[in-house]
Amino acid sequence: MFQYDFKRPLTLPQIERIRWHLFPEIRIGDRQTTLFSDFEEKGGGQAAPETIPDLIRVLDLEQETLARNLGSGHRVIHGVAGSGKTLILGYRCVHLAEMLRKPILVLCYNITLAARLRSFIAERKLEGRVNVHHFHEWCSEQLRTYHVQVPDSDGKFFERQVEAVIQGVDAGRIPRAQYGAIMIDEGHDFEPEWLKLVTQMVDPATDSLLLLYDDAQSIYRKSRGLDFSLSSVGIKAAAGRTSILRLNYRNTREILQFACDFASQFMGAKAADDDHIPMILPETGGASGPGPAFRQFASIGEEIAYATKCLKAWHERGDFLGDIAVICMKPDHGKRIAHQLQALGIPHLLMATRSGKRAYDPRKHQVNILSVQSSKGLEFRSVIFIGLGQIDTSETQAAQNMKLLYVGMTRAKERLLITASGRNEFTERLSAISGALCAVA
Repeated sequence: MFQYDFKRPLTLPQIERIRWHLFPEIRIGDRQTTLFSDFEEKGGGQAAPETIPDLIRVLDLEQETLARNLGSGHRVIHGVAGSGKTLILGYRCVHLAEMLRKPILVLCYNITLAARLRSFIAERKLEGRVNVHHFHEWCSEQLRTYHVQVPDSDGKFFERQVEAVIQGVDAGRIPRAQYGAIMIDEGHDFEPEWLKLVTQMVDPATDSLLLLYDDAQSIYRKSRGLDFSLSSVGIKAAAGRTSILRLNYRNTREILQFACDFASQFMGAKAADDDHIPMILPETGGASGPGPAFRQFASIGEEIAYATKCLKAWHERGDFLGDIAVICMKPDHGKRIAHQLQALGIPHLLMATRSGKRAYDPRKHQVNILSVQSSKGLEFRSVIFIGLGQIDTSETQAAQNMKLLYVGMTRAKERLLITASGRNEFTERLSAISGALCAVA
């Protein structure tokens, strides 16, 4: 832009600061560093002094290019937790909504993630042009719209719904090519039959499909990794159409290292060809912050009392409650937390039912209480993760439950508190990792 030859070239942080001001759409969000144990050390409401972050968190050049210039056709973005996959999807919607005649369909597995995506779309006034559903909700809508009955059989109702949609499409009762573009978030939780069904819904004239994937967060499919080829389900993503995002922006270095150390047994990097998706290990792009805290108690009642004490202190300090989550391993734990917060008059949302999950709105001033499964795809500044002493650590369940804990831990952007009562293989592992971090500090 300038003809003048400046004596001092801009440093990379200065360039990032300029980009932050020029392109507000690529901002990830400001940080506020606070110690997790402020209320313990200072007796409650006093906040730790704010520090100016040493990193302005913006999408890096690779992500910015992806969000703006994905191009036409089928695309796959394989990104680690916290790499900005959902943010890229959101801005892809904004970009395509201006260009396409037919509506855009956004699908995910979780009800709560669908609620978060709807909030993003509503803020940009794109309702009607962008339709957001969790997969089974979309199946239900298709059956209702085209008057297709769910057949009677011994299978689960949700499974019969999916089968009815597949049969309806094959018979021509449900039309193909309904959407100008389709975007699938958390694609690692989709079965191959679902993906094969969804790919038929893209208008061939535009043929725009985006699949977002992270094998390390696959908690619903029993098989490890992608055990089918993308081409077998109609996704044409070979020949340079797959992008890999290794950099985690969401978590502090300390939280990401803690989660990876805990889950290292199943997170080995795995190669794959162009038609499959590999497992990749995350790299950190976040700033430093307080280390995760692990607390051991004698009973679940003590865990809940301690968690409630934390929430009360943050509420009195004036923290925004929508940025706080309590992740529970057992439904009863969430109900007990909600009961305690109700008695204290602290606003909260218990996502124990379908209506509770659909009511999730990150903009509301309320503590979010949810299961680890419902937390997938979401992020919060502070996370309290309770009930880890009640987890099944048997050989048949250990790997799957370790993935669940990894997903829960990586929901926390800045502060992570994990509690347990009782002892098992996981609590011993967490205690050892926590002790090692304290020793290093």
